[in-house]
Amino acid sequence: MTFARGEGLDRAIAVARSAEAAPRPSPAGQDAQANAAQDTNTQPQGASESAGTQTMVPDATGPDTTGPDTTDTQIAAADAAASDAEADDQEPVRVVALHSTARMVDSAVLLRGQTEAARSVELRSETSSIVESEPLTKGTMVHKGDLLCKLESGTRETALAEAQARLAEAETGPPTDEARVAEAEARLEEAQINFNAAEKLSDSGFASNTTLASARASVRSAEATLAAARAGLSSTRAAIQSARAAVATAQKEIDRLAIHAPFDGLLESDTAELGSFLQAGGLCATVIGLDPIRLVGYMPETDVERARIGAPAQAQLSASGTQVTGQVTFLSRSADPTTRTFRVEVTVPNPDFAIRDGQTASIAIQAPGVDAHLLPQSALTLNDDGTLGVRVVADDDRAAFVPVSLLRDTADGVLLTGLPENADVITIGQEYIVAGVPVLPTFTDPDAPAAEPLQ
Repeated sequence: MTFARGEGLDRAIAVARSAEAAPRPSPAGQDAQANAAQDTNTQPQGASESAGTQTMVPDATGPDTTGPDTTDTQIAAADAAASDAEADDQEPVRVVALHSTARMVDSAVLLRGQTEAARSVELRSETSSIVESEPLTKGTMVHKGDLLCKLESGTRETALAEAQARLAEAETGPPTDEARVAEAEARLEEAQINFNAAEKLSDSGFASNTTLASARASVRSAEATLAAARAGLSSTRAAIQSARAAVATAQKEIDRLAIHAPFDGLLESDTAELGSFLQAGGLCATVIGLDPIRLVGYMPETDVERARIGAPAQAQLSASGTQVTGQVTFLSRSADPTTRTFRVEVTVPNPDFAIRDGQTASIAIQAPGVDAHLLPQSALTLNDDGTLGVRVVADDDRAAFVPVSLLRDTADGVLLTGLPENADVITIGQEYIVAGVPVLPTFTDPDAPAAEPLQ
């Protein structure tokens, strides 16, 4: 008889004391009781169990051991002995198990994503005018430099001619101004010589102060004339620069009348219609570049350390089932604030534009291989703490719980890590046992079809 700890204490004490008072049977008596139990088939089950589990105690005539401390110790010993006896007598539970060996598998990072054009641009007008070119239909293949929209020039040609005329006029000014600078420099040199001569004559008493002052004034006048000539030359050169800028502006305005494709791609929309008026910022066409094309997915933070730039990757388009290969070209360093995932981009060649923008794809990014067990998904279970794992057959033929991590789900089962290299995994009956329960396993071939669950 087994008593749970902390429950039925009074009853346990009474049983223990009655056991102490019972006389010890002799060995011969025990043999006789055993023979009687074997010969009597109609004996009640309860009586048989009582005879089989009778506890041997010291003679009642011995020293008194019914003190408080001794009684508690005896109760605990009786409880433990009864529990051990019940565990030893427990029938093993029949289960189905398989011998599983870890194998090296490619631990690719699996993502769900979609295709995305490597380039996409909306070509808009930089000036206002009327479209004078025939429209191109969407889906047309265009090459870099192809004309998409042509606008009327209006008075822009006239503005360019006017700017060019002013530039030519400005360019005639520098020779005249340069000659004036040379003349002013010569006059300054002459005035300086006259001043030096007058100064020497004045020092010798042969020239008056008036003559000296007049020579000094001539020098200052020549200096002012030279400064004015040089300023005129600088103004002429500035006018030339301004005229050239006006010509460039007029030319740029004319260049804006033609809108060209910036790269090879496809027209995602029709170009502007003939005769329509485009204002500055008006849409001419949308061009997308599909070669190469990007596969974009979002990786959870638990897998982000397993991927790297340049890693090979494969993808399968959901609609057509087409398999494509590429490599990782971008791995975000910043997580999305809402989903806590990281953007990853895989670049795939697409020379024939067979892959469209926005198609759903399953992406597998190559990562270092790991040892894993391939087991039926039905073998997974949870312990009392909610931990995912499997139950295995231990060396002493008792059930044990081993936590595992799910690596990947395949058509043949699930790949799990966390188990030792070799393990006897219970595949049927694991939900009816707990850790420590003796089991009687029946092993199956790992490659055999899954058996029906036990009823």
